[in-house]
Amino acid sequence: MTENADVIAAVQGRFPAATLRASADHPALNVPASDALAVLQFLRDEHGYDFLTDLTAIDWSAEKSPRFTVVWHLYSSTKHVWVRLAADCADDVNPTMPTSSVLFPTANWHERECYDLMGVKFDGHPDLRRILMWDGYPHHPLRKEFPLAGIPTPMPDDEITAVTKVGAIAAPMAGGPFVGTPGEPMSEAEPRAKDEAWNERREKPSND
Repeated sequence: MTENADVIAAVQGRFPAATLRASADHPALNVPASDALAVLQFLRDEHGYDFLTDLTAIDWSAEKSPRFTVVWHLYSSTKHVWVRLAADCADDVNPTMPTSSVLFPTANWHERECYDLMGVKFDGHPDLRRILMWDGYPHHPLRKEFPLAGIPTPMPDDEITAVTKVGAIAAPMAGGPFVGTPGEPMSEAEPRAKDEAWNERREKPSND
């Protein structure tokens, strides 16, 4: 616990705008987006947090502002401790954040995934393109307004389209993580993943 208190005090001493973030596990701080890269570099260079294990974003919903928060999880391979950093995106419609790939190579794919699924753009990223959905896909599947069953979307080529012709709205190519037959209550459609080939209702085994 001493290390937790020390890293929080160190960050707040160098960056007065940093505030404590509620956390049940690791020390966590909120920082302004303008300070995010400097704080990440400070943690890496002066406190041994040399591994970015994860980068993600939170969509708090379209009714809230700031709507999007980017979250970094850092690990120290020498101290074996973690720290969580979070920064709000200023723009609720076109959220952006400076890329941390200049500090941590592992940020490259994390940021591409975050851009693809959440729509957060990372300024300065060397190759910011979608990593799961195809180029030109019009949605961001992890945003709050995106339906669980996906959104029917024109396929980019005939080969992919052929895979989805099973009488269902398929995913992820049609835009979501689950398969749902049109008109079927969602309570009965979950969780039938497309790659499990659960395209027909399975009957319960007989006790006879």
